[in-house]
Amino acid sequence: MDGRKVPQEIVVEVGDVFKRILKETEKVRDEHKKDMSVLKAISIVLDRNPELRQEGLAYEVMQWYICRMEAWFAADTDMISLKCWDQEQVLLGGHGLMVQGYDPIIKELAKDIDIRLNHRVSKISRGCDNVVVNVENGLSFIADAAIVTVPLGVLKANLIQFEPKLPEWKVAAISDIGVGNENKIALLFDRVFWPNVELLGIVARSSYSCGYFLNLHKATGHPILVYMAAGRFADDLEKFSDEYAVNFVMSQLKKMFPDATEPVQYLVSHWGTDPNSLGCYSYDPVGMAGDVYDKLREPLDNLFFGGEAVTEEHQGSVHGAYSSGVLAARNCESHLLERLGDFRKLQLISFSDDALLEPIFPLQISRM
Repeated sequence: MDGRKVPQEIVVEVGDVFKRILKETEKVRDEHKKDMSVLKAISIVLDRNPELRQEGLAYEVMQWYICRMEAWFAADTDMISLKCWDQEQVLLGGHGLMVQGYDPIIKELAKDIDIRLNHRVSKISRGCDNVVVNVENGLSFIADAAIVTVPLGVLKANLIQFEPKLPEWKVAAISDIGVGNENKIALLFDRVFWPNVELLGIVARSSYSCGYFLNLHKATGHPILVYMAAGRFADDLEKFSDEYAVNFVMSQLKKMFPDATEPVQYLVSHWGTDPNSLGCYSYDPVGMAGDVYDKLREPLDNLFFGGEAVTEEHQGSVHGAYSSGVLAARNCESHLLERLGDFRKLQLISFSDDALLEPIFPLQISRM
């Protein structure tokens, strides 16, 4: 990447070729019973269709499209399942950006609910009639049932002790689903020195070296760029200090815009090493069995499971996490009603599809 602008016609043409390549991978999938990575399937397609190979600048643009695909899954294409990569049900309506973030939603949903912050769970004990949750500060909470919605990365790291131990089929489901990593480096400037576009892409000879900036000025009016790093590159960036990461990103930006000013403020995420997440969201790795989401979601008596990683159709998304939580709450409610019998003994929140669809507070959403 030398700072020169890539002609738009090349970006469009290579994008069309990339779509053709992905379409051809469907044939590869149909021909092979055994799963393989998306990267291997692309290699097979290019061997069969040499006219789809790109050279020079077009090759670098192709690597950028692969980089964007890796950002979608937060994993490198040599890790992503060919069998499953396109099975997600994408909601209609296009992408939008929450101008105020998710804070208004969280505050509204949290009204009148007893939420304990800074209570990291260390142990969950499941009995016949109750669940005991121990936290690191020594406190314990007892309930008739519990819903576990901690990130999949936390479950994989065994940071929570379960008593009795989780059955082998549940442990296998936790192990088999992949957890990706995607980090953001948000840069606030004193002025805008970039064009009014949605993305500022960086092309290179490998997808690892490609990247892109999300232009938040277009959506919010504030002079903010957010650099996106996914997969192994996101892991590698977390090995360095925030200052190093920002300096690296600024060196990329200054190749495109020599007059770029230094950021007046920055924020760097560390989803891969944050002990409260240990990854950003789930993806389908090569060879993953088709029933792992059902197994991860399946309750254990009075212990229920929710979160984006338990929803097969919408994994890796906020709406997937939300809908799985509603489903877990419904199942928990049914379990308690069946066990306790008398509805009047319970203080329960009832969910309905109509309630989920009805807006309860205004949100400012930008379509970029």
